[in-house]
Amino acid sequence: MRVRVAITALGFTAVAGLALPACSTNTSTAKPTSPSSAHTGNPAAATQGDAPLSSAALQTRLLDESDLGPGYSRKPETPAQHDDVTVLGCPALTKLGGEAATGGSLNFPRQAKATFTYTGGSDSEISEELYSDTPTKLSNGTGRIFDAMTGCPTYQVLAGSTAIDVTTQKTAAPRLGDEQFSQLLTFSAGGQDSVVKQTAIREGNLLLVVSGSPALVDQDLGKALAKATASR
Repeated sequence: MRVRVAITALGFTAVAGLALPACSTNTSTAKPTSPSSAHTGNPAAATQGDAPLSSAALQTRLLDESDLGPGYSRKPETPAQHDDVTVLGCPALTKLGGEAATGGSLNFPRQAKATFTYTGGSDSEISEELYSDTPTKLSNGTGRIFDAMTGCPTYQVLAGSTAIDVTTQKTAAPRLGDEQFSQLLTFSAGGQDSVVKQTAIREGNLLLVVSGSPALVDQDLGKALAKATASR
């Protein structure tokens, strides 16, 4: 994802550096979709026996400049900088951890990420993240964070000494893969707003998260999913 508003650098990544305590160890059956969630699908329908892919294997499935076309440049990876984060006005996110409130990276050990800038008419960013685990773990972990975020339409994040007002809105996700999640986040700080779209698609033991400028996410999601699942 990535507009990491004064916290790390956008990346729901994904929107900014997700912390999902205990999600990677949750093997219970996923709950039915609730009214507050923006996801659809049934992890039980996926093949549970697929072995998770390694981070190295996921890296080869990420988009690159040749896949995206003119105007895109990959950003060098930089060490994450994590300020103290406090959430105000959303108890569900407080329980998950402060960084979850900004939509950061999911806490699955097998992962690969890439962030691109786009200068084709506007200076924008888009981030792609790939994760692999059992279908149930991916579904439960991703559903938990999306449900928590969209369940609090407005809240505030204190990142270091910076106060950031956050507005979330669930959005319809394209009917791709086995399960879909999508949301819009608006970050307001210092009189400026940043709008980030974050869409996640789970297909079997793969989870794809694309975050950034809404237009770029809509434009490039299909390309990312096609490459990520081409070897399945």
